[in-house]
Amino acid sequence: MEHKENTFLEKEPVGKLMMKYAVPCIISLLVAALYNIVDQIFIANATYLGSYGNAANTVVFPLTVVALAIAVMIGDGACAFVSISLGAGKKEEAHKSIGSAVVLCAILSLIMTAVYLIFAEGILTAFGGRVNEETFKQARSYFFWITVGMPFYMFGQAMNPIIRSDGSPRFAMVSTLAGAVVNIILDPVFIFVFKWGMMGAALATILGQILTAILAIWYLRHMKAVKLQKESFGFHLKLAKQYLALGMTSFLSQISLVAAMMAINNMIRKYGALDAVFSNPEYAQIPMAVVGIVMKFFQIVISIAVGMAAGCIPVVGYNVGAGRNDRVKALFTRLLIGEFSVGAVALIIVEFFPRQLIGIFGAANESRAYTDFAIKAFRTYLCLMPLATVNKGTFIYLQSVGKALASTMISMVREVIFGVGFALLLPLWFGLDGVLYSMPVSDLLTFVIAVFVIAATYRQLSLPAVQNTSEELKTIKIL
Repeated sequence: MEHKENTFLEKEPVGKLMMKYAVPCIISLLVAALYNIVDQIFIANATYLGSYGNAANTVVFPLTVVALAIAVMIGDGACAFVSISLGAGKKEEAHKSIGSAVVLCAILSLIMTAVYLIFAEGILTAFGGRVNEETFKQARSYFFWITVGMPFYMFGQAMNPIIRSDGSPRFAMVSTLAGAVVNIILDPVFIFVFKWGMMGAALATILGQILTAILAIWYLRHMKAVKLQKESFGFHLKLAKQYLALGMTSFLSQISLVAAMMAINNMIRKYGALDAVFSNPEYAQIPMAVVGIVMKFFQIVISIAVGMAAGCIPVVGYNVGAGRNDRVKALFTRLLIGEFSVGAVALIIVEFFPRQLIGIFGAANESRAYTDFAIKAFRTYLCLMPLATVNKGTFIYLQSVGKALASTMISMVREVIFGVGFALLLPLWFGLDGVLYSMPVSDLLTFVIAVFVIAATYRQLSLPAVQNTSEELKTIKIL
């Protein structure tokens, strides 16, 4: 099937295309985020789980993000590469890269599942699970069952952007939404009716992920712009190197979040034990539970920010391949405005309605210390959300135009050097509050760097461009 089916990406107004692709992508990512968030809401409101279950969920959450990091590296990278290839008329590279991505995802997901099951106790301990015995018990139960479903989760998440690159953002959205609906329906049944606790929350999640994976398999057999063949499903190393490079930013943005959360969880455990209130054994799990909830709200906002940018990848990639820098530049402008607006709305919510937010996660069943710390955490940790969303959008946009190295380097600075570094250093001077200061300080310094990168990107896009050849696609310059 000829790639010409996607020529509308070069002709329709960029604003219309942004809405067409970004909205389903945002919904898909929000729904994916809701898996863990919905679990935490029901766990928090189950009196027999409460803040212990919340803290356990916080411990396991970054471990699921490791799986997501690998999946989006494969999926987002293949999405960008397929879109650029179709724009340049290289349909053979497109179908082989998709088949290679399927094979690679299957292999890595099985390896990750085995590693998690074998080293479960050590991994949970490293991520702060031993804040107290009850939290560790709940975390171990939840982690085991979530790990069992890991291959389905990774496959569904990796195929989602690939489906979008084939011109079907709505199907990508519906497949993820269907799985989330199953999770939302089964969570209260398993937790409140059957009293299965953390195991019930995990089983509801797994069943939803299985449905999403099944729908992705069905779509791969009915693709439109790309026709998969038997020879597609091999490990094409030459192509894998190219699409994995384009997906590296997505990987680092997720995996570095894991590093930051590992540092944060351990700093919370260390400095919470020195706090006048949270040093009491019955309150020890509260800071970890609260920061986990704040991170879930942050995940919702970032899902919107990432969805806006990632949804544009097929449009941007196709126009890069076709040499239409004017359209690529126009889309970047719209994206930056949209990203800042999302962050501004989020900032208003966390500054003026933190009590209402924490109420969703069972605050009525907790102590005054829980509510007070949660309000402070929301207002402090997320006080520079507009900068965070612009930073995230910039990272992904650079990835979509083929600037893998620039995107990767900036993401590394934000998530590892700043994110982990400040989470470890600031508590030395500010104690438990230092953990809360680490996020806004990191976002501010990253934004300073992003301003220079944005300006340089605009200058480059103002230059005349021609349609990329196959060799040019392999050697796209950074800036």
